[in-house]
Amino acid sequence: MVDDMGNTRSAEESVVDLPSSRPTIRVQGAVKSFSGRVVVDVDDLTLGTHPIEGLIGPNGAGKTTLLRMIMHAISLDEGTIVLTSNGNGDETILSNLPASALAHNGVVKTNQVITDFEQLTIMDSMLLAVAQRSDERSFAIYREPGLYDDHVTEIQWYLDQFAFDDPFGFANSAGEKKLLDIIRCLLLEPRVLLLDEPTAGLPGDIRDQIMELIRQKAAEENMSVVIVEHDLHVIWNTCEYVHFMAEGSVVLQGEPAYIRDHETVVERYLGSGHV
Repeated sequence: MVDDMGNTRSAEESVVDLPSSRPTIRVQGAVKSFSGRVVVDVDDLTLGTHPIEGLIGPNGAGKTTLLRMIMHAISLDEGTIVLTSNGNGDETILSNLPASALAHNGVVKTNQVITDFEQLTIMDSMLLAVAQRSDERSFAIYREPGLYDDHVTEIQWYLDQFAFDDPFGFANSAGEKKLLDIIRCLLLEPRVLLLDEPTAGLPGDIRDQIMELIRQKAAEENMSVVIVEHDLHVIWNTCEYVHFMAEGSVVLQGEPAYIRDHETVVERYLGSGHV
């Protein structure tokens, strides 16, 4: 990172002034090992200081593992993960919560690998996203028409924006399943949205459309977004700030142009022929 004096700083040396009301996630002393091999070792990282941030790095750098640690899908060996959700400094220690409580606290993640409820139609999948905990009890089946009525306007808005082949049928293609996963997360109205390779399998026009929607929501709804993505076109054109990981640690942070041209990133990730 480059400071006001023109000096370059590493991730450990970077200090970012946090906007007073933006939701942020702070990862401190987070370590995870598998079979004695350390795959994530993050000393101090704050995500969400900008509306949309990127998390990039070579395969095996620990990006997805870090996101799964935030979501408590993988337990931490050491460290803490804390959500600060408003300008009052209210903090929630996410690493102390069960994974099932993360969405309730406004932290949501898409799936890297395409995952779908094979027996649910596209419409039913969207209804499941907006269902409350009480709707998941066995007798709540009688409330399904009311659940539809409560949310039909917002669900229909997404169906109007994105042309699924049959909204009352099943998502058949990889692109439809990926798109449905993202929309389900947006229907939860998250404070922090973690997108793990969100554009994989999406046609170019749908990719651009969904990323524009993400930009709008981040700006208008004060949602903090973190994107892990190998399509660097998405990173350079969508993110305002980028974190670069290598060998389990965040080694550089800064604006996209700075990260794209930094010799460490070129040598360890992009290659000398990158554009």
